[in-house]
Amino acid sequence: MPSPTLLESLNTEIAVCRRCIGLRQYCEAVGREKRRAYREWDYWAKPVPSFGDARARVLILGLAPGAHGSNRTGRPFTGDGSGDFLYPVLHEAGFASQPTAVSRDDGMKLCDCWISSVVRCAPPMNKPEIGELANCAPFLDREVAALTRLRVIVCLGRIAFDGWLKYLARTGQLGGGAGARSPFVFSHGAEYELPGNRYLLASFHPSLQNTNTGKLTRPMLLQVIKRAQALAGAPLNVK
Repeated sequence: MPSPTLLESLNTEIAVCRRCIGLRQYCEAVGREKRRAYREWDYWAKPVPSFGDARARVLILGLAPGAHGSNRTGRPFTGDGSGDFLYPVLHEAGFASQPTAVSRDDGMKLCDCWISSVVRCAPPMNKPEIGELANCAPFLDREVAALTRLRVIVCLGRIAFDGWLKYLARTGQLGGGAGARSPFVFSHGAEYELPGNRYLLASFHPSLQNTNTGKLTRPMLLQVIKRAQALAGAPLNVK
């Protein structure tokens, strides 16, 4: 059975990580300076732990915390436009207990779903460096190992998609020799069968840049999330 204790311990470790000094300095500076609309907030300004149901069969993998979203609230996709787009879709699909996410204490619960990211600190311009991605990679490895019921991985955006492919390579699941062309190509709605009876799905990231321009619409994202739900199997009962 999944181990909440392992995931809770890992989240505690993530929150105190200082492997990327530049990211820590940036996040802390954002937390001190704040945005005018959030002057009254006490920013989290630390690496953001993952969130969800330890029994999850669906992993939603994002890029990184937003500087004034998750870096402020301390929970993935909480307090910014991306979360305002994602959580209503998760709620409609039955994965989230409510459609709005504003703080760690808003009562949100996830069922059969775990939300994580390939980088746990908000990077400047939402563009993590190669070394920063590498520093966070062991957290993902341990997280996936603890999610023993995992069946479907939904990658939001190309960086998350590439991060999952690197996970597959690190764990010997990618296949093919040196120089072999990868069978995995990022596109919205892409679907791939993985070793171990798992599936990889891809979606455009629910960033304001994508949602405000219509590159990603709610029906488009809901279709991917519903497909993940179908691949995961029969619904779990809410705890």
